Amino acid sequence: MNLRNNFLISSLNTEDFKRSLRASHIPVSSENYLLLLIAASLLIAINYIILVNFFILYDIEINPASLFSPQVAALILFVLIVGGFFIFGYIYPELVARGRKTRIELDLPYAVTYMQALSTTMTLLSIFRNVSENEDLYGEVSKECGMIVRDVEYFGDDLASAMRTVQNFTPSPGFSDLLNDLAMVFRTGGGMTEFFAAKSIHYRETAVQELDNTLKTMEIMAEIYVTAFVAGPIAIMIMIVAQNLSGQATVDMLEPLMYICLPIGATVMIYLLYILMPPDGLKVSTKGVLQSEYTDSVVTDEDSELVDEKFLKNLKSKKQMLRIKSIMKNPLKFYVSDYQYGLILGLLSAAAVALAYMNGNVAEIFPDYTFEIFICLLISAVMVPVALAYELRNWYLKQFEAQLPGFLRELSDMKDMGMTLQSAIHIISTSKIGVLTSEVKIASEEIKMGKTVSYALYNLEERIGLVSVKRAISLVMKASEVTDHLREILIIAIGDLEHYLKMKKQRFGVSFIYVAIIYLSYGIFLYSSYQLNVSFIDSFSGFDMNLDISSNVVNMFHISMILGLFSGIMAGQLSSNNIMAGFKHSVLFLAASVVLFTVII
Repeated sequence: MNLRNNFLISSLNTEDFKRSLRASHIPVSSENYLLLLIAASLLIAINYIILVNFFILYDIEINPASLFSPQVAALILFVLIVGGFFIFGYIYPELVARGRKTRIELDLPYAVTYMQALSTTMTLLSIFRNVSENEDLYGEVSKECGMIVRDVEYFGDDLASAMRTVQNFTPSPGFSDLLNDLAMVFRTGGGMTEFFAAKSIHYRETAVQELDNTLKTMEIMAEIYVTAFVAGPIAIMIMIVAQNLSGQATVDMLEPLMYICLPIGATVMIYLLYILMPPDGLKVSTKGVLQSEYTDSVVTDEDSELVDEKFLKNLKSKKQMLRIKSIMKNPLKFYVSDYQYGLILGLLSAAAVALAYMNGNVAEIFPDYTFEIFICLLISAVMVPVALAYELRNWYLKQFEAQLPGFLRELSDMKDMGMTLQSAIHIISTSKIGVLTSEVKIASEEIKMGKTVSYALYNLEERIGLVSVKRAISLVMKASEVTDHLREILIIAIGDLEHYLKMKKQRFGVSFIYVAIIYLSYGIFLYSSYQLNVSFIDSFSGFDMNLDISSNVVNMFHISMILGLFSGIMAGQLSSNNIMAGFKHSVLFLAASVVLFTVII
């Protein structure tokens, strides 16, 4: 047995698999990963066999209307479940590596620009360390730089060897080429600032090509979803009606497709998109606003024991009261600043819906399909508050992104006129530049109170927490610390930001088409449901046939609920690679389904 396992592992443990596993940053050796995969597959197989024997022992028919015998159907299902799990587990590192490649290629231009700003005063190792510490800004590029820093500081490798190791296993050809060329510049003592400046332009073009490839992948995924999860359910509905017309009231053969295959298949598609597609860039990431810049004394453990506990308790209570007053003053700001508030409100709304259902209030309003409507209301109650917070935050951040290039241009123009950065911020704070004005005013007030420009700008980017904003502001902050000649850095920051916004606009244009296709497909599904249960059935009224379509309607209602929920989330993944972006679509689909099956049909 061990010999067979060793042979199986050695045959599966190819060089490509090892490379994919290392490129995916899964912290397991290839041999252990394959052992875990085989063990998990065997465990699933054993549980499946136990379940089938349980059905046989208690004489439970699992597929009376199947085209296959129970034994053949059980064997096919066994192969699909166990084989599918093993294949997915085996290719999973390759999928993760491909997703990391896309993210690295898209973030690389901005990371190289940041490296260019740092290269004027820092060593190459310090540059890698700074990039690795800003993972919220440069994502997977920061992780690759972190591997270089780890090999040098913890494993004792020299910098050239550490760069060569990451170069061999990074999934990104662009980052591999960067390390290869950078190693040559490092060895020959060439100018790194000029090198990074030249590379920045090249990687912008590479990022555009990578985005085109990503959009093509998205198109393929969207077409597969529409074909398998919209056309498929329409075929299932036709089979349900055909069974009813032939006198077969059972749909046991179709239940696994309806209640198991549809949700699992849609979930896998959504997860694959999550792995392969880059994020929407609207993730809120904050490390916390600085309370102070410096202190003249160091607090030791002995000093902390001398602190008055009553004073600390009163101070904590005072802070909580101030926070409550701030929330009461502007509740909408806090509601959209953290999606957890929306989730809490959604859970409370869901609890109210569940209570209304148990008390019979839902049945009074909707006497037909009460349970189905309750499920739709329950899902919508959870989703609506979160979706509202996400959409409001999304709108605000997009406005901020659109106005930021203008803010940076004004800074650049004022620097050309000989103004200091502090004076430029004070003047801009008095102008009206949209939602950005309030944040610039806060930064201006902090500077007037004696804070440094870096402190004020850091707090500004942390209050917003948007990746594109933090990239631009961080670039200006680093440049202001090392040089007074900011105009060139500001021009670079503006170019980076406009390139980022251009790529986002291009992605939105393509994704909008496929979101519209999902809406159209779901509309066709609902229209088909109407035609099959109303017009088609009415055409048999002259043949003196007693047709009971109640089971048809219930089963189609169930399919529409499952399809509406997952189609909405899929639309959100296509548009923004964010589940919350799909909540509004799911709520609309569920509402359309309820209206069709309870009012129209």
